[in-house]
Amino acid sequence: MKKAILATKVGMTQIFSESGALVPVTVLQAGPCVVTQVKTEENDGYNAVQVGFSDIREKLVNKPVKGQFAKAGVSPKRYLREFRFENAADYKIADEIKADIFAVGDRVDATAITKGKGYQGAIKRLGQHRGPMKHGSKFHRHQGSNGPATTPGRVLKGKGMPGHMGSVQRTIANLEVIRVDAENNLLLVKGSVPGPKKSLITIKETVKKSK
Repeated sequence: MKKAILATKVGMTQIFSESGALVPVTVLQAGPCVVTQVKTEENDGYNAVQVGFSDIREKLVNKPVKGQFAKAGVSPKRYLREFRFENAADYKIADEIKADIFAVGDRVDATAITKGKGYQGAIKRLGQHRGPMKHGSKFHRHQGSNGPATTPGRVLKGKGMPGHMGSVQRTIANLEVIRVDAENNLLLVKGSVPGPKKSLITIKETVKKSK
């Protein structure tokens, strides 16, 4: 991997391609990210670049992290993440990674925490079929049998049940970069990405797996 950046989700809109086709896109505020640490095989056992994103008030940062920012000579950041770049040695502390690291036509993977839906029933959570809707039925939106009537007379592990829905990490792979606004650090990618507005999105180049 050679390209990656942290972004926040601005929202969705639609644009027209050169051929006149309507394209739904997600607008991402991508960077600028500041390099706060460069990890090497000799010192840390692996090569990686640690970056900070989104300014934060100094009083909201604890002392150990504050010292790390001070050592790097950068202002405190809200988010810290590591990217295992193949060319990690090319980066230096305080270098900036901006949206123009990507180009139109690039393929990227977007990772984020999905929207939380709270406690939901089996129909909405797992797509199970509803019961009869006629008068007298007691299973309109209640799941049916939870287990066999014979041995073992219990609910088997893995049975789909009502429960907490959403608020989990998900990745949408192989999204196409439609437009790059380097001046305003905006990326427009085709389709939707996980998470609500203003949530943190990790954008990485799609790595093709060798067969």
